[in-house]
Amino acid sequence: MKIRNILYYGWPVLVVGIALIFYFQDRANPSGAGQRLYTTHCANCHMDNGQGLRRLIPPLAGADYVNAAGAEMACLIRNGIADTMVVNGVIYSGVMPGNTYLDEVELVAVLNYIKQSWGNSGETVTYPEVKKALSQCP
Repeated sequence: MKIRNILYYGWPVLVVGIALIFYFQDRANPSGAGQRLYTTHCANCHMDNGQGLRRLIPPLAGADYVNAAGAEMACLIRNGIADTMVVNGVIYSGVMPGNTYLDEVELVAVLNYIKQSWGNSGETVTYPEVKKALSQCP
């Protein structure tokens, strides 16, 4: 009888415990959320290692643009681009679709992941910086 009660009442505690483990794991590794977002929304074009695709899609790894840009990169990710841009001295003219469904928190996570991955040394961005940059997007 006691085992049945433990199983009946214990499974919600187990589920909540597992959820808390995942929650605190993300808090201990904040780049985990950024990496997942990058893999889902960016890697299909910029590749898992951020290398881009030859002269068609610009690299993010070791990119002078990524290291120099700040929170204004959120506008590029949110709205995309249909103009030329120069990355590491190479001109890229492909169209990048926007990720309009990413909210400000997700943009902060993916931006900081990109800015701190693959040898990049860009400064991290904050939520208020991204929110301000998005309000000023061209």
